[in-house]
Amino acid sequence: MSPRSRRARLQDVHDLALGIPHVTVDHGPGGNPVYQVGGRSFVFFRSPRPDAVDPATGERYTDVIVFWVGSEAEKQALVLDEQSPFFTTAHFDGHPSVLLRGARVGELTHQELAEVVQDAWLSRASATRARRWLAERGIE
Repeated sequence: MSPRSRRARLQDVHDLALGIPHVTVDHGPGGNPVYQVGGRSFVFFRSPRPDAVDPATGERYTDVIVFWVGSEAEKQALVLDEQSPFFTTAHFDGHPSVLLRGARVGELTHQELAEVVQDAWLSRASATRARRWLAERGIE
């Protein structure tokens, strides 16, 4: 099995985010990692909040990861796909991001997760950085 087609792991989120140029890591109030490009977050591990809870128990999810997306259309494509583990909450209405529980990362392949992380970076990087990074990969 190719590393790109294997099931994603939680550690892959960290490795993929850090593998993109100009990424820094800040930490939220709970010590949770916040991956940034140019001082703008693109992937972060969210502190438990009352809007993301287990429907059966009411317990707050402790493993929510936020990924920025490029548009509302991209967000809707991810959260409305019944096969997708991505979701959103009312707190994120109008916000260009999707949520994923760490416990569900393995529902994605490594390649699928890489695309989400890269798209998150592209949505937040400066136009110059994004063009340069895409050109280095032969993508126009």
